[in-house]
Parts: sequence; C-alpha cells; structure tokens
Amino acid sequence: MIMVTAIFAFVCIFSLVVLVHELGHFLAARRVGVPVYEFSIGFPFSPRIVTLFRHRETEFTLRLLPLGGFVSFSNEDDEEAEKLFGASRVSRALVMSGGSLFNLVFAFLLFVPAFMAGEGVPLLSAASVSMQTIGTVASETIHLLFTLFTGSAGMENLSGPVGIAVLAGQAASGGWVNLLFFTGFLSLSLGIMNMLPFPGLDGGQLAMLMIETVRNKPIGARAHQFINLAGIMLFIVLSLFVTWQDISRIIG
Repeated sequence: MIMVTAIFAFVCIFSLVVLVHELGHFLAARRVGVPVYEFSIGFPFSPRIVTLFRHRETEFTLRLLPLGGFVSFSNEDDEEAEKLFGASRVSRALVMSGGSLFNLVFAFLLFVPAFMAGEGVPLLSAASVSMQTIGTVASETIHLLFTLFTGSAGMENLSGPVGIAVLAGQAASGGWVNLLFFTGFLSLSLGIMNMLPFPGLDGGQLAMLMIETVRNKPIGARAHQFINLAGIMLFIVLSLFVTWQDISRIIG
C-alpha cells in the first residue's frame, strides 16, 4: 500500500511539473507565432489514449505512459519541427528555453509559501530565501553532473523514477509543506537538467542553435531528428540503468 501511494504521488507530482514545463514551451511558441499542433502529457513514443480537447490548431492529449510530455510543432503535412525551424533564431531560443524558465518560476512560487509556513518567515524574507535556495540547488546540481561526467563521482549518486517515487511518497505523507518543497525541488531539477547541452534536451537544441549561429548555416531538419533521437535513446538507457540501481537498493 505504501508503494502504491508513492507511485501515485510520483505520477501526479511529476505530471504537474512536466505540465508546467511544456506550458512554458507552448506559451513561448504562441508568443512568437510558432503553431503548436499537439500538447501532450506522457512519454512521446507511447500511444495516445485520449484527446482532451482542441483549441485552434492544438490538440491537448494524454499518452499511455505518464512519464514525460511534449509539444509538437508539426502536423501530418509538415516535416518534423519545420514550423519551428523556419522561425528566427531568437524566436527558437525563446521557445526552447521557455520550459525551463517556467520550471524555475514554478519552483519559486512553491518555495515561498513553503518557507512562510514551515519556517514562519514573512513574505519578503521567504522570497529572498527561495531565490537563494534556487541558486544553491542549481549550483550543486551542475557540480554533481560535472563530477559525474568527469568520473569524480559514481553513478550511484543518481536516482531514477523508482527512487524519486519513494521520495514522493515520503513527501506526500509528511504534510503539505514537505510536498511543496519536494515538488519545487523536482521542478527546479527538471528545469536545470533540460538546459544541459545534451542531444534530445532543450539545452542540446540551444547548443545546435549556437552552432548554426557560428556557422551562419542552418542544420537540416533530418540531422536534428537523428541527433535528438540518439540523445533520447541514450537517455532511455541511462534511465533504465538508474531504475535498476534504485530497485537494487530497495531489495538489497
């Protein structure tokens, strides 16, 4: 029963954080005039289970696997992301960074009431502490990832969906203040991770955009697809590895 509660809490919290992230991409795209044909919560390659509603050209959908989300800039008559790649580089950068920006803002909005309730501090002090917390967590996360890539730290420092689900269950059972903190930290982590210059992530898209700017020559849509697909496959392999690592910790 405890594990069921943990899984349910994780799916709900993670879906909310992903929803905020994709909403950032969606609103940024709308702002710069890039059409969005699908706004979906769920793993991109999993089957669509329901279309919730349609607004203008955008279908709002749910996918079978609730881990992830995406916004699609292509329809049946377009090459993948053709509309986005046809926009200016500044517009593309805004769309690519919109998701992480929303995650950071969302984390701040969660931390403020959490510090006010948990620490008993006034609004302005809570806002100041929240900004300091975001800066500290961002710095420590980047440092951890750097040490992982350089080999200074081992992969045992990473947690996958199972490990995060356990933490989500603990946060849910610890009261609403703990839940606010946990959701804020998860949103912050997702925002930071997505800005890493890794293929398949928003930061990887920005890195390719910088390469285009330096070369003064666009990277073809097919090359984008191949690079992103390779990154996604590597990310899936890494996720499976850390998931197995989490399970081994639990049963060990």
